[in-house]
Amino acid sequence: MHIVIMGCGRTGSSLAEEFEARGHSVAIIDRTGDAFRRLPSSFQGQKITGIGFDRETLVSAGVEDAYAFAAVSDGDNSNILAARVVRETYGVENVVARISDSGRADVYRRLGIPTVAPVPWTTSQIVSRLLPGVTDAEFVDPAAGVSLRRMAPHQSWVGHSLTSVEEASGCRVAYVVRFGEATLPDVESLLQTGDEVYFIVPDAVAKDAERVLSRPRTVKA
Repeated sequence: MHIVIMGCGRTGSSLAEEFEARGHSVAIIDRTGDAFRRLPSSFQGQKITGIGFDRETLVSAGVEDAYAFAAVSDGDNSNILAARVVRETYGVENVVARISDSGRADVYRRLGIPTVAPVPWTTSQIVSRLLPGVTDAEFVDPAAGVSLRRMAPHQSWVGHSLTSVEEASGCRVAYVVRFGEATLPDVESLLQTGDEVYFIVPDAVAKDAERVLSRPRTVKA
């Protein structure tokens, strides 16, 4: 998959390295060319000097074919503007913006744009929000062999029942965050674009669940 990143600071450079190590193609944008010195010498992706919400810059970065976009520059306004342009103009559903102002972050989450705070685990937060199947543990009970995890089902599950997601993954959906509001699903609940789904995951099926949810949905004969 192709990932576009805006901002080549500590978080952006770490993300670029992480995504490339996972086998994805990466384009990273920054206002200054000097910022790319943070990237490892082995980095093979695109390094584009420009403004991250400028359409010409975004097209040069391959946003039209992008699976995901992460806006992690130092400016809250730039990050949220870029995230909205990428989602609304280019139809990239998997976007995330780093926002320092917690009050504004809540507003943008309610508009359907996932946000993360600039904390030490920002990179892992963003990776788990952008890539399908990648898990982010919220609670772990090692004695019971179970955890509460946010897992991102592949886009092909959108429009299908959460019950079918449970059956395929072997996990139970605990709750869904939609437009910043948590809801408890019922048997008629369908997965929607932008949903953050939290599962109760038995350790015994965790790896299989990640594998199933990271791949396109298959129809049983």
